[in-house]
Amino acid sequence: MRDTTRHAPVWALVITSVAGFMAALDNLVVTTALPTIRKDLGGALEDLEWTVSAYTLTFAVLLMFGAALGDRFGRRRLFCAGLAVFTAASAAAALAPGIGTLIAARAVQGVGAAVMMPLTLTLLTAAVPAERRGVAYGIKGAVDGMAVASGPLIGGSLTEHISWHWIFWLNVPLGLALIPLARLRLAESTAPGARLDGPGTLLVSGGLFGIVYGLVNAHSDGWTDPVILTSLIAGGVLLAGFALHGTLHPRPMLPMRMFRSRAFTAVNAASTLMFLGMFGSIFLLSQFLQNVLGYSPTEAGLRMLPWTAMPMVVAPLAGYLADRTGPRPVVTTGLALQALGLAWFAAVLAPDVTYAAQLPGLVLSGAGMAMFFAPAAKLVMSSVRPAEQGIASGANNALREVGGALGVAVLSSVFSAQGGYETPARVVDGVVPALWAGAVAVALGAAAAALTPRKARPAAAPAPHPAEAAAVPAGHAPDA
Repeated sequence: MRDTTRHAPVWALVITSVAGFMAALDNLVVTTALPTIRKDLGGALEDLEWTVSAYTLTFAVLLMFGAALGDRFGRRRLFCAGLAVFTAASAAAALAPGIGTLIAARAVQGVGAAVMMPLTLTLLTAAVPAERRGVAYGIKGAVDGMAVASGPLIGGSLTEHISWHWIFWLNVPLGLALIPLARLRLAESTAPGARLDGPGTLLVSGGLFGIVYGLVNAHSDGWTDPVILTSLIAGGVLLAGFALHGTLHPRPMLPMRMFRSRAFTAVNAASTLMFLGMFGSIFLLSQFLQNVLGYSPTEAGLRMLPWTAMPMVVAPLAGYLADRTGPRPVVTTGLALQALGLAWFAAVLAPDVTYAAQLPGLVLSGAGMAMFFAPAAKLVMSSVRPAEQGIASGANNALREVGGALGVAVLSSVFSAQGGYETPARVVDGVVPALWAGAVAVALGAAAAALTPRKARPAAAPAPHPAEAAAVPAGHAPDA
């Protein structure tokens, strides 16, 4: 028993990092495989876009609900359930006989990831002693960052050298291995007295659906399309209702008083803006490397390795620095470096740009992204009370996904307004202003991060409820 307890943090780090890698990877892994998928399964351009958007949509919409389910019914139990759904849906996507089936499987993948992903941070926080969490968050941040940045490389390599089906088959053995490990090695925990907030769940799910649906379709249908406008307006109204509900309801899904914490508000704003700039930029740069410079999917992914590999080197160090200096300066510096990297790309990009000219932008972007993930996680988890860490993680991840969807939509709209795919020069005409927009978004995220207090403190509740006490792992007594 002593050995199990001693190694619990290591097992929690391994299990949650691999699960987080799977969920984060599937955000962008499909992008470089789309031409091959279209050749095999058919479908119009908008159908191919939905193979990306269906996952993003269900993932973002259900993240907070997934966290609430874990708090109510057991975080380990729901983590395993989400992992099982994600694994089964991955197999269904690999076996899809047509584009419609693939889109449906991708949507179910997003459901499983939405339940699994927010609980990874909560389970890791519960297993790792407070004095070692910065390093643990750093390692997990390195894995998450690598998954996001290496999605185009992994997807392109598997598609080019094996088959696009292996983009999805890759998840199956990993999921089948993780489920029993999670059952054996992770401690169960709940938020005592937690209840599901039905009205809050419907409001936030409907609101996020409307916003994300409008964002992912705006660049193809147009921002003035009646369906897009209706979707965005209805989503905004429902989210406003969710905010009012969180203020008036005695036990809401997301208490609005949490936003009285300057740290919680600032880090969530920074996360949204960072993902807005990063997701849209990675998507466009991958297209630039293939459509302008003529690289194959694998070659394009390999040339992005400085961006991909930097989190592996820098993120653990960033976690260590966050423990020593506090997370605020590390997060702010990381976002500033990310913005500088995107600005470098925007300044040097041309139809005949050399790889040496691109390299500083890749290194700066990779280092900045790596410095963001771990300290930002530390800020989120330290800015709320222990019983609210699950829903705080869910809210933060939901805002990141919304930021990513917004980034692809907004930067693609900038690209379409200024350029096109007709010639290499037209591609550059569109990509450059889009990258400047991404750099500005991330710079605004750095400004938001700089507003976080030196030491994060949870917003105090007016009248603490027993259900809001710290979550205690099943079968353990609270610490003295």
